Amino acid sequence: MSVAHADDADDYSRPTGETYHAEKALPSGDFYTGQWRDSLPHGHGKYLWTDGCMYVGEWHRGKTMGKGRFSWPSGATYEGDFKNGYMDGKGTYIDSSGDLYRGSWVMNLRHGQGTKSYVNGDCYDGEWRRGLQDGHGRYQWKNENHYIGQWKNGTMNGNGTMIWSNGNRYDGSWEDSAPKGNGTFRWSDGSFYVGVWSKDPEEQNGTYYPTTTSGNFEWQPQQVFGVDLSECVVCTCQRIPVLPSQKMPVWYGSSEQSSSGNRTKSSSSSERPRRRSVDGRVSNGEMELRNNGSGYHQVDDTEINNRSPLRPLRIQPAKKQGQTISKGHKNYDLMLNLQLGIRHSVGRPAPATSLDLKASAFDPKEKLWTKFPSEGSKYTPPHQSCEFKWKDYCPVVFRTLRKLFNVDAADYMLSICGNDALRELSSPGKSGSFFYLTNDDGYMIKTMKKAETKVLIRMLPAYYNHVRACENTLVTKFFGLHCVKLTGTAQKKVRFVIMGNLFCTGHSIHRRFDLKGSSHGRLTTKPDSEIDPNTTLKDLDLNFIFRLQKNWFQEFCRQVDKDCEFLEQERIMDYSLLVGLHFREASKDSATPTSGARTPTGNPDSGNPRLSRADMDRFLLDASKLASIKLGINMPARVERTMRRSDCENQLVGEPTGEFYDVILYFGVIDILQDYDISKKLEHAYKSMQYDPTSISAVDPKQYSRRFKDFIFKIFAEDT
Repeated sequence: MSVAHADDADDYSRPTGETYHAEKALPSGDFYTGQWRDSLPHGHGKYLWTDGCMYVGEWHRGKTMGKGRFSWPSGATYEGDFKNGYMDGKGTYIDSSGDLYRGSWVMNLRHGQGTKSYVNGDCYDGEWRRGLQDGHGRYQWKNENHYIGQWKNGTMNGNGTMIWSNGNRYDGSWEDSAPKGNGTFRWSDGSFYVGVWSKDPEEQNGTYYPTTTSGNFEWQPQQVFGVDLSECVVCTCQRIPVLPSQKMPVWYGSSEQSSSGNRTKSSSSSERPRRRSVDGRVSNGEMELRNNGSGYHQVDDTEINNRSPLRPLRIQPAKKQGQTISKGHKNYDLMLNLQLGIRHSVGRPAPATSLDLKASAFDPKEKLWTKFPSEGSKYTPPHQSCEFKWKDYCPVVFRTLRKLFNVDAADYMLSICGNDALRELSSPGKSGSFFYLTNDDGYMIKTMKKAETKVLIRMLPAYYNHVRACENTLVTKFFGLHCVKLTGTAQKKVRFVIMGNLFCTGHSIHRRFDLKGSSHGRLTTKPDSEIDPNTTLKDLDLNFIFRLQKNWFQEFCRQVDKDCEFLEQERIMDYSLLVGLHFREASKDSATPTSGARTPTGNPDSGNPRLSRADMDRFLLDASKLASIKLGINMPARVERTMRRSDCENQLVGEPTGEFYDVILYFGVIDILQDYDISKKLEHAYKSMQYDPTSISAVDPKQYSRRFKDFIFKIFAEDT
C-alpha cells in the first residue's frame, strides 16, 4: 500500500464511518500504520515519533484509548490501559534504570493500589496517591528490614511498625520517615523503651525497661535515628521525562485545510459534529496540530463530540468584602480587645506538645482567664481600650490544632493582630452572629452564642480525632475559641471562634453557593441586577453540575461520607457546602449581564486560550503547583450549565445543557455547630404542618445527612 499524507484525498472518497487499514506520514516526520476511520486513527494501530518514541495499541477517534504499549528511546516502557491519551487504569511501567511499577494509574500518575520493585532490591506494595506512596503500605529493603503502616507524600507518616532483620522493632507514630510522637522500641531479647519520640533530644521523653539487671543502660533513643534508621532510606521514583499524553498528535481538519483548492465540502464532512473552540474557530470535530519545536502537540483538549462551546465569560470584578473597623466604629474597642487577647494567648510560652492529647485537655473547665487593665500589668501591655477580661477555652487543644493545620504562630498573630484593621461583613448572619475578616483574608472571626460555644466544646474531642485522621476533611478548621468580658456595669460577654477563610485565594471568586439539599427558602431574594460576586446564592439558584477529575471525585466522595458520618454522630444538622467558583476564562470586561445574572454569559467570539493537554501535564507534574491543589482548595475542574424545567418550581438539580466552563473550585462544609436541640425539633414540627417535611432544613441529623449526601452526589460528578 502506498504511503499517504494525513490529508490524503483518499480519506474523503470513502463513506463516513468506514474503517480500513492505512499508512500515514505526518508533516512532522512521524508515521502511523493501522486502522483508520473518518480521517482519524480508530482501532488497532502503531504510531512512531521521529525521536524514537512508539505506541502500539488501541485508538479511539484519534486518541489512545484501551490497551496499549508505549516505549521511550531510553528503554523505558509502559504497557496497560490508556484513556484519552493518558496512562489511566491498570498498567506496568519499567523505567530506564530497571525499576518496575505494576498497578493503578490515573492521568499519568500512580494512584490506587500498586507494587514498585526497585532495581536495588527494595520493594513497596500498597496505596499510592498522585504519584507518591500515600495510605497504607509495606516497604521492604534488600537487607530484609521492613516497614508496615501509613504513608503520606512518599514518606512514612502516621501509625506504623518497623521491623529490623535482627529482630528489633518499633511500633508507634511516624513523621517524615522517622519516629515522632508516642511509640515503643523493642529489642529481640524482650527489653523495650516506651515514650514520646522526636529527633530533637529535648522533646524526647520515655522509660527504658530491660529484661534483666544487665540490660544496656548506656543505650540512648537518639541511636534509632542515627544508627538503626541510617540504612532505611526510601527510594524515590524516577520521573517520566515525556508523558504519552504530551506526545499525542491532534489531527488536521478537512474543511478548513483547503489551501490546495481541490477540496469541496462533502456530505460526509458536513455530517461530522462541528464545535467552536474558545477562540471562536470552528472545526469539524477533528483537532489541530501545531509544531512546538520538538514535535507536534495538541493545543485544544476539548472533547470532540457531545460538547457545546466553552463560552468566555463577562463577570463583574469581585470587590473586597466588608467595612474596615477604624476608630469611631462601634466595634473598634472590641477589635482592639480581641487583638490584644490573641497576641497574649499565642505569644505565651508553652511547652512542646505531642499530637496525642490527654483527656484532661478537653475538659470544659480547662480555660484561662486573664485581666487586661488599661494601664497594663505584669503580664499584659497598656492599651487604649477599656479594661476587660480575656478567656481562652481549651488552650492546649487549639494550640495543637494550629500545629496540626500547619499554622505558623508568627504568621497567625501577624494576620489577626498586625497593623491592619479587621473588616466587618456588611450584615450579620441568619443566626445573629457577626463576622470579621482579617485584612489578608486568611482568617474569619465569628461571634458566637453561648449554646454554640457549648456545642463546640462538647464535640471538641471527636472533632480533634476526626481532623487528625482525615487530612482532606472538608469541615471548617477551628483555630481558637475565646471570650471577651467587659468590666463595669455592662458586664457584656462576647464569645467568638477563629476559623479558616475558605476563599483566601489569589483567584477572584466569581460565584459562590451555599448548598444544603433542601428547597424551602433556598432561593436568593435579590433581583438579578443586584447579584454580584459577593452574593451567596442558594440551592434553587444553582445552575451548574461540578465535574471533577476521576481521582479527585473518588477522594471527594470518600471524604463527604466520612464528614457526614462524623457530623451525624455528633447530632449536628443544618450545615451546608459552601462552593466558590473562579472562571478561568472570565473576561476583564466588568459589564454586568443584563439578564441571567446567576449564570455568567458573554460574547462567544472574544475568548482567551485554554490550557492545552501539554500545559495540563506540566501543571500536574509541577511539584509546587501540585502541592497547592488539595481537596476543596485550588482545584481545576469543569462545570456544566443546567436548566430547570419551567413546570417544576422546586426542582433542585436542573437538566444538563452540554455547555461547559473551565473553573478553579473552592469548597468546604460550614456551619457545623447547630445540634438538633429542642428549638430545632419545634421548628421541624411547626414547619412540617405548613410545608413538605422533606423540603425544610430542620430535620433529624440522620435524615439531614442522608439528604445532604444525596444532593451533593447529584451536583458533583466525575468528569468523563
